[in-house]
Amino acid sequence: MPGVALLVFREVLEAALIISIVCAATRGVSRRGLYVVGGIGLGLAGASLVALGAGVIAGLASGSGQELLNAGVLLAAVAMIGWHVVWMSRHARELARHMNAVGQAVKAGSSSLTLLLAVVALAVLREGSEVVLFLYSMAMGGIGAGGLAGGIALGVSGGALLGSALYYGLLRIPMKHFFGVTNVMLVLLAAGLASTAARFLLQANRLPALGEQLWDTSWLFSNGSLAGKTLGILVGYDASPSGIQLVSYAITLLVLLGGMRWVGRPAPVRDERVVAAAPLQAPS
Repeated sequence: MPGVALLVFREVLEAALIISIVCAATRGVSRRGLYVVGGIGLGLAGASLVALGAGVIAGLASGSGQELLNAGVLLAAVAMIGWHVVWMSRHARELARHMNAVGQAVKAGSSSLTLLLAVVALAVLREGSEVVLFLYSMAMGGIGAGGLAGGIALGVSGGALLGSALYYGLLRIPMKHFFGVTNVMLVLLAAGLASTAARFLLQANRLPALGEQLWDTSWLFSNGSLAGKTLGILVGYDASPSGIQLVSYAITLLVLLGGMRWVGRPAPVRDERVVAAAPLQAPS
């Protein structure tokens, strides 16, 4: 049971941290809960299908099907998160003004919510498929139903508890800084996911390494440790990244920050007094 609980905890924690950041970033948008529940449900259904077809998927693309699927899921999440943070750069002030009135988020927030909360389904899909495959192998190995049930309960509750702690911690941020903080967290999350996608593509021999291992900080935080997992989701930490991972991280970071800066520029305001004072030209 301890082994089951540990693995389920680690996978649930990854999904829970992503869901917590997403929920905080969409604070105040009406019907958010329905999207979250729907995303989790779709993710679990997809994870079950992926697990059932794991053998077929792994055999695709010369045996690299699973890596390519993981990379595709992560890159889709990066695109959705990127769209959201760029959109928020333009509308954050308007959302903050309406936040005190329940359900008064701008209409465009709903479309942003639809795309962003699809990230919930993708997160649950990726982590859930790994959990289902692991539990299936454990069951085939002879572990009893009681051990599986107990490990699942402990792992899910532990991961959900830490994810909730992050969510409620974010809600304590003053509203004038709230969207800025959550946007930064989403940018770091997207950059980390892009780096992980690059690692999967490297494993599938679809990208050059550009340096197999730039450094190794496993002695401090290994990728499999609680701290390493948490930092990996929040800021894209990897104990021994390759060069292509670092390049992917940096490109995603620069593109999103540049897009936020460009979209968030204040529109030029015309001075009506100058327009009114301008002499009228007689038609020629």
